[in-house]
Order: sequence, then structure tokens, then C-alpha cells
Amino acid sequence: MHENYGSDKCDCNIIHEDVVNMVRKNMPKEEYLYDLAELFKVFGDTTRIKILYALFASEMCVCDIASLINMTQSAVSHQLRVLKQARLVKYRKEGKIVYYSLDDEHIKHIFDQGLMHITET
Repeated sequence: MHENYGSDKCDCNIIHEDVVNMVRKNMPKEEYLYDLAELFKVFGDTTRIKILYALFASEMCVCDIASLINMTQSAVSHQLRVLKQARLVKYRKEGKIVYYSLDDEHIKHIFDQGLMHITET
């Protein structure tokens, strides 16, 4: 008897309609899945991850973030725009200074879950 270890191909020809229908019924709308994929793309950049990590600790202005991660203010501002468009950060103005912070606690939970996953042994 030959066993095909490591093969990820299913050898059955039978569609398990009950399972397929149950999963199909519970799948989110296509536009939600698209938006979710776009959200995860935003997390796909180390600079943005560093900025988010910094903002977990404290709200910060662009100058402080740029100094912390050793980047130009222009580069940081660009990444903050991306994070703002994804509704991951928000800002408030105090005179001429703009302070950035996390948009809500969900962002920290997403980040923590991802960090937990990659540090599992």
C-alpha cells in the first residue's frame, strides 16, 4: 500500500454539499472580504508596524515618531496618511502640532493577536 504523505490534493470526487452550503451561508459579503484583505495589506509594511507599535504606548506628533524610528518627517507623514485612510490612526491638533493616536482599541487587539501567533513555539 502506497501512502502519499505531504500531498495536499484531495482524492475524493464527492462534494460535501452540507458543509459547502453551511460555509457559504456564513461567509461575509464579498465587499467585507475585500476590505479585510485591504486592511491586512496595511499591516504588511514594517514602517507602519513600527508607527502603530509606538502609538500603542502614547500619542505622538510626526516629529517624535520620525525621531523614534529614524525616518524623515515626510516619510512618516506619508505612512500616517495610509494608516489614517485605513482608519487605524486618528489625529488631533493642538496649536500648530498634530498628535496621532490609535483610532480605537481594536487595532491593538489585532496587533497583539498577530504577535502572539508569530511568537508561538
